[in-house]
Amino acid sequence: MQRWKQYGGLAGLFAVCLAAGLWGFTSTGGALPWAKRSAQALQRGVQQSGGALVDLGRGIVVAGPIRKGGLMLEFVGVVVLLTVIGVGLYVYANRYHGVDEPERTARSP
Repeated sequence: MQRWKQYGGLAGLFAVCLAAGLWGFTSTGGALPWAKRSAQALQRGVQQSGGALVDLGRGIVVAGPIRKGGLMLEFVGVVVLLTVIGVGLYVYANRYHGVDEPERTARSP
């Protein structure tokens, strides 16, 4: 495939995604409702408490509904599962990188 076709296709895809995002943004009323809710949540959080997300004295801050709903075991399970998957993919990529691929060398144009 020629380079100009690749860049043209990428530019077209970008334009379609940009148009879809702009349409969705304007059809839902834009950012104003979300900005008001976000500002209120931030102001309440600053008034009630503050601090770091990880504090060795308090531990790791977890969202209230997870903590109050008794879902800590499930939350920890999901975190451990995602960590194991991430480490497994990292090991797999390092171990099998280049087994079937030829050596890549710099080519002059």
